[in-house]
Amino acid sequence: MKVFLRYEDNEDESTHKTLKITLPKSWKTGPTSRLLGQFVESYNGGKEGQLNTLEADKLHLSIRHSTTNSDAEESTELKDLPSDGIVVELIPDRDDVYICHGPSRTSEEINAERQAQIEKEKEAVKHLSKCVHFGCNKRFPKGGPYPECQYHTGPPVFHETAKFWSCCPNKKAYDWEEFQSLPACQSGTCTDVRDEESDKQKQFLGGCDIREKMNGGPKLRSIDD
Repeated sequence: MKVFLRYEDNEDESTHKTLKITLPKSWKTGPTSRLLGQFVESYNGGKEGQLNTLEADKLHLSIRHSTTNSDAEESTELKDLPSDGIVVELIPDRDDVYICHGPSRTSEEINAERQAQIEKEKEAVKHLSKCVHFGCNKRFPKGGPYPECQYHTGPPVFHETAKFWSCCPNKKAYDWEEFQSLPACQSGTCTDVRDEESDKQKQFLGGCDIREKMNGGPKLRSIDD
């Protein structure tokens, strides 16, 4: 197992350093703090350390991971690693591990902070409404103001491996990320009120719905016909 330890948390690029490490077997099942200690020792013993001495107790490790926000937009962000976490359970082979400023925290401390953040977000959502337009996932204060909206007039269709919006049948996608990036066909203002027509619409369609829409589809004949 190999990892790339990267220190880039400094505007002065002359202090940046990447250290490639092949981990001994005992390190794989050991704590991540050992990686941090090894990097700091190597860093401070080199030319970068002469310009910018690092202190292990004032640093922590992070890795990049994908995340999706409330608007269904995907991005990557740094995820802190606990100092007592097991290397092989948290870090993929040949992954980049970033050395960042700020003291390390244990698994218990990170989980407690994460739970507190979840509770805070739940509380915030109680005071927000979600746009009911298809394809728009924006949230806004109950009662407004209402943000601008890009949306679809019809529900999504999931048929076999194809994914598309029923109002835009010529624009198909075959994986979720590609489907999320399909452009909207309407623009307007967000709303949290469904009209009578919207209430009758399904939230998504499948193959049976498509066949029914095409002139009702072929009628099944009984065995007596």
